[in-house]
Amino acid sequence: MSVDCIFCKIVNGIIPSKKIYEDEDVIAFHDINPSASVHFLIVPKLHIESLASCETQHQSLLGKVLLLATKLAKEQGLAGFKTLINTGADGGQEVFHIHIHVMSGGKFPKA
Repeated sequence: MSVDCIFCKIVNGIIPSKKIYEDEDVIAFHDINPSASVHFLIVPKLHIESLASCETQHQSLLGKVLLLATKLAKEQGLAGFKTLINTGADGGQEVFHIHIHVMSGGKFPKA
């Protein structure tokens, strides 16, 4: 756990969240500042700063998070959705603990 990391504090129950899923590896909760009508985050419990910090040993965790995005999107009633991983300050990352955004119901710019 990183002492100053807001997501580590959520993982450890120090800060409450509107949780939609949790297991031994990850937690998923609704974004407190949503960019779409449905916007939730999937956060590994292991503190990894960003996607650029991932290594081979994180491969199964990354796969689990992506497959979980589809499962949770279906459970939230989403027919389609956007996933987003901001990486680094220049990539728009604000919380330096890897996480995936899952969003639907908004106007998104074409990528």
